[in-house]
Amino acid sequence: MPTTEVRNYTFTTIQGEVSLLDMFGVRDKLLLVHNMGQGCRYCTLWADGFNGFLLHLDSIMSVVLVSKDSPEVQRNFANSRGWRFRLASHGGGEYLQDQALSDDYDNMPGDVVYERKSDVIFRKNSSTFGSGDLYCPMWGLLALAGLGEEEWTPQYNYWCRPKELDDGGGDIRE
Repeated sequence: MPTTEVRNYTFTTIQGEVSLLDMFGVRDKLLLVHNMGQGCRYCTLWADGFNGFLLHLDSIMSVVLVSKDSPEVQRNFANSRGWRFRLASHGGGEYLQDQALSDDYDNMPGDVVYERKSDVIFRKNSSTFGSGDLYCPMWGLLALAGLGEEEWTPQYNYWCRPKELDDGGGDIRE
């Protein structure tokens, strides 16, 4: 994909405002993971998986997960999932409008790699996420079992109340 110069957008974090340039830190490449927010089970699945690779990715480029959710909602949700991402909110504003990954869908999940040359930012590459994609190993593992995306949907929690509780308690909330 040909590189395209982009402007230095502003995002919101728990610590306050941060620019796209700031997100690079000491690296010249930045992977921005476009996440639809806590309302998307599939985006949660991808982020759960990327979280396991985060140390490896961070060794070569900066990584930030962005969504429309407020910084407080992002942090609380990330903490509940054990995510170690740096987080930033685009709030659904100009960044998302200009850098959307799909012409048909304004909040499409995916990723964008930006490159910094001095104080100029270039969009180097991007890709969308979707059921069956190569970014989530779950699809390949399901395929090994002869299962497809139509036979499984990610959930936030898989715990099911057993028929009988070993502790004798009856105060479990569903």
